[in-house]
Amino acid sequence: MHFWIRAETRPDEARLPLTPEAVGILGAKGHRITVEASAQAAIPLDDYIDQGAHPAEQGSWPTAPDDVYVLGLKELPDTGLPLSHKHIMFGHAYKRQPQAKTFLNRFKAGGGTLLDLEYLTDVAGNRRVAFGQWAGFAGTVVTVRAWAAGQSGKPCPPVVMQRTSTAMLDQVRAELGSAQPRVLVIGAKGRVGSGAIRAAKELDLPITRWDMAETAHGGPYPEIRHHDIVLNCILAGPKSPVFLSVSDLSLPRQLTTIGDIACDPGSPFSPLPIYDASTTWEKPTTLVHDSPALEVMAIDNLPSLLPREASQDFSAQLLPILLEMTDDPNGTWAKAKDHFHIACSA
Repeated sequence: MHFWIRAETRPDEARLPLTPEAVGILGAKGHRITVEASAQAAIPLDDYIDQGAHPAEQGSWPTAPDDVYVLGLKELPDTGLPLSHKHIMFGHAYKRQPQAKTFLNRFKAGGGTLLDLEYLTDVAGNRRVAFGQWAGFAGTVVTVRAWAAGQSGKPCPPVVMQRTSTAMLDQVRAELGSAQPRVLVIGAKGRVGSGAIRAAKELDLPITRWDMAETAHGGPYPEIRHHDIVLNCILAGPKSPVFLSVSDLSLPRQLTTIGDIACDPGSPFSPLPIYDASTTWEKPTTLVHDSPALEVMAIDNLPSLLPREASQDFSAQLLPILLEMTDDPNGTWAKAKDHFHIACSA
């Protein structure tokens, strides 16, 4: 097979789906790998060439043969042109997100296929590959920074990529000082939740852990308002409960900062329908209520704040799944195709 690793187009996206070592293993198994040049990627192109990859110009994947698997992470350029390839990426198009129908129509027009990384699952339906641990870790750190800034009446400062997770923790420790905000992690048993708990423990913060048992009654959830920070780490779906609604914001609360790490604004399945757009690295939070203030952190590519560590972990998860790519009608890839066809027919 021919895998084509495309350059990401978002200026704040430096992750890659595979490391050079993983590319070398795929090549040794007889697969062809092309890697596009990228000035912003966390791993240099030469490292891939050293492992046998073929270089290509940035953004040249549309001219690749139609049998190529185009491998990337975040959104494609919004050109409106038909898509004829098989794209392996996070499509964010199966939960009625804004622009989802437009995006899927491009595949219909070009005869291509979306193999969404979020929907690569095992026989039990569990996700096999995710950046969740790093989203949880980075999202917690940014949310704690926002809380610390808010104690002085200041907005959260802009965030930038960090070379290591240790450097990221050192930065927030300096801003937090001796303060110990009480943190509620919703979805504590999942990948995102475990990353969030890891960061909170490293910062010596008191943690309340919630998972399905604690949210099963369907709400309301007054306990949420009695924490300083709430971190939403669940994978939202049609049956997801609403944790906090607009009408709850005027009730007495200790809560001043929410980290919506799962980040599904605009989706009807969002458990936090109190804001409608993702936040950015330049402006990490959005104010959703005054007096007392309540801010939401909703950055949608948190793992790219730690691009090298996140890429290494993700590559280790994805490589074995690529190596088992077959026509098995019950396999991971067949189920990913099924999700695509169901979404297109909806």
